[in-house]
Amino acid sequence: MQKISVKIINKSNNPLPEYSTALSAGMDIRALLEADVVLKPLERTLVLTGLFIELPEGFEAQIRPRSGMALKHGISVLNSPGTIDADYRGEIGIILVNLSNDEYTIKPGERICQMVIARHEHAEWNEVEILEESVRGEGGFGHTGKH
Repeated sequence: MQKISVKIINKSNNPLPEYSTALSAGMDIRALLEADVVLKPLERTLVLTGLFIELPEGFEAQIRPRSGMALKHGISVLNSPGTIDADYRGEIGIILVNLSNDEYTIKPGERICQMVIARHEHAEWNEVEILEESVRGEGGFGHTGKH
């Protein structure tokens, strides 16, 4: 597994983002809070992390929900996956939403999401008059049916 070096400033009292297991794709990110924050049903909030990163060119950081929080409590990352671009230098903030019918309390230092570092490419448009045919063609959402 290839590793890349990412510069990070941690202005929180939480540990640096870390992988839970040796083969995890995402690192857990923790909330930087002074006190508990209650998230009411269908409410959203921005939770700061105290983290600032400098990614190498050609990489992004994707912010994704934690599956356990989503299943057990209905808590998700609203703009999922959120993207942190390589030229962003501000504090990482996580937009959490409560999709359940119950209030949820976010605790200081709680693991609120995961971050995946991913390589990406830039596209160069090649404007044409006709696209090549494919098996799928213009079939859209749900065109293959249920299996």
